[in-house]
Amino acid sequence: MGHITSGENMPLHIGIDTIDKTLRKKEEELDKVMLCNRQIVRACSNAIKALHAYDLKQAKVYLKEAEKDLKTIREYADTFPAQLNHVLQEYAEARIVLSAIEKKKIPSFGELKVGEISYLNGLLDAIGELKREMYESLRRGNRHEAKYYFGMMEQVYDELLPLRFSNAILPDFRHKQDVGRIQIEQARGELLGINCKAEEKKAD
Repeated sequence: MGHITSGENMPLHIGIDTIDKTLRKKEEELDKVMLCNRQIVRACSNAIKALHAYDLKQAKVYLKEAEKDLKTIREYADTFPAQLNHVLQEYAEARIVLSAIEKKKIPSFGELKVGEISYLNGLLDAIGELKREMYESLRRGNRHEAKYYFGMMEQVYDELLPLRFSNAILPDFRHKQDVGRIQIEQARGELLGINCKAEEKKAD
């Protein structure tokens, strides 16, 4: 009866060494991207905090820091698209909020150099930050400015209403649309309440 003997192992020469080198390089690149990602998210978060504190100068410093790291990782956009989408969304949101507070035109996705998905989700996330600014305006007694921020919220939401795509095409978009709609209804209720109180005071 025959049996298998190991004998001397012969190398297969199927390119494993080459694959190993390629994957090691990719792993190093991913580590670099993830480090930059953390720095970008932190910078954008700090920028939004500075915006709400009306320290626009500091907010722009943070955004410059984010842009420096974005420049570093953009070359890996095709290799690690999922890892870049979130940070580009955070950056887009911060830039959109900055434009709103400065009373400037909202930049397009082309001007921000971000992808469509990151841009659209960043726009919807900005609705919550605009709501926060609206509430802060009301707290200061500035109804005119509060109406401006509410108008921006509605404008952003209405502009995106025609977009009807599955989650496979626009991940998280429909959920963020629902959240945005709820935020707008809450803000509308707050504004109406303030207006009613103002009318009552006039009547007295």
